[in-house]
Amino acid sequence: MAEMDLIQRSKKAVWHPCSQMKLHETQPLLAIARGEGVWLYDTSGRRYLDGLSSWWVNLFGHGHPHIKAAITTQLDRIEHVMLAGCTHEPVVELSERLGALTGLGHAFYGSDGASATEIALKMSAHYWRNHGRPEKCRFIGLANGYHGETAGALSVTDIALFREAYGPLVRLSATVPTPDPRDAAPGVSAIDHARACAAALEAWLQAHHHETAALILEPLVQCAAGMVVYDAEYLRLARALCTRYEVHLVADEIAVGFGRTGTLFAYQQAGILPDFVCLSKGLTGGYLPLSAVLTTDDVYAAFYDDSTARGFLHSHSYTGNPLACSAALATLDLLHDGSALAQNRRTAATLTALSAPLAQHAKVNNSRQIGMIWAFDIATDDPLFSRHYHAAALRHGLLLRPIGNTLYFMPPYVMNSDECAWLANGALAALNEVV
Repeated sequence: MAEMDLIQRSKKAVWHPCSQMKLHETQPLLAIARGEGVWLYDTSGRRYLDGLSSWWVNLFGHGHPHIKAAITTQLDRIEHVMLAGCTHEPVVELSERLGALTGLGHAFYGSDGASATEIALKMSAHYWRNHGRPEKCRFIGLANGYHGETAGALSVTDIALFREAYGPLVRLSATVPTPDPRDAAPGVSAIDHARACAAALEAWLQAHHHETAALILEPLVQCAAGMVVYDAEYLRLARALCTRYEVHLVADEIAVGFGRTGTLFAYQQAGILPDFVCLSKGLTGGYLPLSAVLTTDDVYAAFYDDSTARGFLHSHSYTGNPLACSAALATLDLLHDGSALAQNRRTAATLTALSAPLAQHAKVNNSRQIGMIWAFDIATDDPLFSRHYHAAALRHGLLLRPIGNTLYFMPPYVMNSDECAWLANGALAALNEVV
């Protein structure tokens, strides 16, 4: 009774994100009461393995004692203070540590991934303005790229479902071909396809670099496009082209950072250094909202001036919140010595082996894995496959939500072998129910 009461109250009072609310007339909301490790428990006590890391944010499980303790300790000191004109220990230490980890400094903070995108885009265009080149104010992204749903972020997001309704409000950016190996011609390797796409980028920059501020991309994995995994060669070539044509390279590591692809940051697998790195989601381990943009000394110097108008006049009320920064520091503690990434490699091997029957299923095409991300394209004519699969997965004790016809796992890093088996076996059983 309590569960149904909570669900009904939520339907009446809460507008849920990325949802058609009418759907919940027939597909009930999941009323969550608590979480522990990789598990979520509903109000009736039934448990579900959090196969999505609660929208890709939770790295070390729910209720992790180290992260909880860090937040509690900070709460006894100061919960929040404005960052304009003030500073505090957690934001200073976090900025220092992120600078050392990324190779970039001067961290600027927001509250979520879309905010980070907005900050990076504005900062790039303003940089060129401060250098007397205001015409360099356009952006370019990859086809099928996703960088958030605020107006500026939508301008570089190439997913029609999110953008079309707001087209009149958005200054659309250009797109260049994605290095998605699924688009390669027959017999063309992933690396050769990446090189061909980089050649298309070069042609575009030759013609438009004078008006282009930045290229933004998700390194190695285009998540919202269906967990597209592409070759790191594209990043190497894009970096060189951006340098040659004086265009900033913005690495959107919001979803793929903090070990998700196997290295601390995905761009590190290409051996490059972007001009901007956008971070969020796993930054706090999934405990509190926070985002950060890291950039170069050169970008920072372009704003350092006696004139207020040449400064970066962007702010959020909760910029650099001490509680969120403390959660982020605790998360970095858990990642600092590389043991978590080493454990991830062992976990990934276990889950990949257990998922072999799913990967070999007659309805599965193009199974792929990178770090702690798995994806399986499902051959189905069901236009409601994602909805039907989500419901079937819940019946098997799994929280999974396919992107279109792509089933994927992005679980917390702390799964044991039994939990890996629960995920692999339940995902296969759910697929057999709906195809």
